[in-house]
Amino acid sequence: MRPGLLLGIDEGTTAVKAALFDTELRPVAEARRRVAVTHPAPGRVEQDPELVLEAVLDAVAEVLEQAGGREVLAAGLDHQGESVLAWDASSGRALTPVVVWQDKRQEALLADIEPVAVEASGLPLDPYFSAGKLAWLLQNDHAVAVARDAGRLRLGTVDAFILERLGGRFATDLSTASRTQLLAVGGRDWDDALLSTFGVRREWLPAIGPTFGALGELRSERWPVALALTAQLVDQQAALAGSGAVHPGELKATYGTGVFVLGRTAGPVTARGLLPTVAWAAPDAAGGVGEVAHALDGGVFAAGALLDWLAEGLGLAADAPALAVAAAAVRDSGGVVILPAIAGLGAPWWLPGAHGVIAGLHAGATAGHVGHAALEAIAWRVADIVEAMASAVPVASVRADGGLSNDETLLRIQADALAVPLEVGSTDVTVRGAAMLAGVGAGIYASVEDAAQLLPRGRVIDAGAGPQVRGRERERWRSFVERAARL
Repeated sequence: MRPGLLLGIDEGTTAVKAALFDTELRPVAEARRRVAVTHPAPGRVEQDPELVLEAVLDAVAEVLEQAGGREVLAAGLDHQGESVLAWDASSGRALTPVVVWQDKRQEALLADIEPVAVEASGLPLDPYFSAGKLAWLLQNDHAVAVARDAGRLRLGTVDAFILERLGGRFATDLSTASRTQLLAVGGRDWDDALLSTFGVRREWLPAIGPTFGALGELRSERWPVALALTAQLVDQQAALAGSGAVHPGELKATYGTGVFVLGRTAGPVTARGLLPTVAWAAPDAAGGVGEVAHALDGGVFAAGALLDWLAEGLGLAADAPALAVAAAAVRDSGGVVILPAIAGLGAPWWLPGAHGVIAGLHAGATAGHVGHAALEAIAWRVADIVEAMASAVPVASVRADGGLSNDETLLRIQADALAVPLEVGSTDVTVRGAAMLAGVGAGIYASVEDAAQLLPRGRVIDAGAGPQVRGRERERWRSFVERAARL
């Protein structure tokens, strides 16, 4: 292995993390900056793009100071996927807030689109995806209209904004494009029919390129050196690589604001209620999109966000960690059941209009019981997705990562809800995946699979419940979802 370091930059929903790894993918240094998420009106979820960029600049500057004079060989940037914004092509100035993936302002707009019009994307009509958000901005934002009429409009995901501001390139990668609903399944460029459906012009969007390879440089006056950008992709795809789940049948579940389950497939696969997506795309000889790795995806839209809301929004505890402590102190939920649909119900149900439901309350129910019910709800929602994936590809294991994977109560419940082994790794797999793919793009590793052999394996948590108990509890959960989701 070459001496030197690899940099991962993880632009997540609530925080930016930058981390350095050696070429054995061992952590060397890290820095983290929180980024505020605001809710200016019901259904709206936003961030300040300048604060996101500032967090990237700060976090990277801090870890570069910790490099100790060692060369940074390459950098990888992952980002929060479906979130979008508009900016001015001339100045780079943001014209809108970041419209976060959880935002639902475009529900009425989507109601006027026939589902058949988006079949080519393989994705359901849902506010989760980028296309509806972009269409809403085009129809409703004055600054966007002015820039459009002046020929200065840029539209895109957060990675394209960061890259243009720091590197001068207006580009994204194929994994990101596969999350927008503007790319057909198996496609390699924006789809004309889907663009027309949402009223988006090709010239407003970034160019689509490979996930790794020579992608340009990132530069800032606050950094001592320019950074070779050799990987760029969605955060969940970065976590898939960083977890080591790089072969078909290996799933990863990242437990954070939501829970996102991804699993490699041998080619483009569709499955009821799941999303066909690009895992990553290698470059061809000319630097364009070459060989493509595919995956299936399913999202639980509220996990950490559910615990935050129960603790701070409803006042059940001082914060989410305190609620988790209360949940661990009780044996079970005491009959309380929660539908965690505070941002709609995602895969495999896809009911954006569903609302959160707390049922089974009684005089003996405590905050701990409600917290325990929330953990059960998260675990069963993940099990919903894993079961759906098993109908399309044989599932060998599920690898858990992310901040909530530190919660032993959740892990125990999750192991009981799954019919396959649960393997728990470190919480930093997303940023490590960005660095790892940067190493592939820089030629340090021969392939993604080669790099994954360096990753440590996690501990396996065995299920305490047998198949009969699991089956009975599963039917109880499914019956509750069917009733509660229609309220």
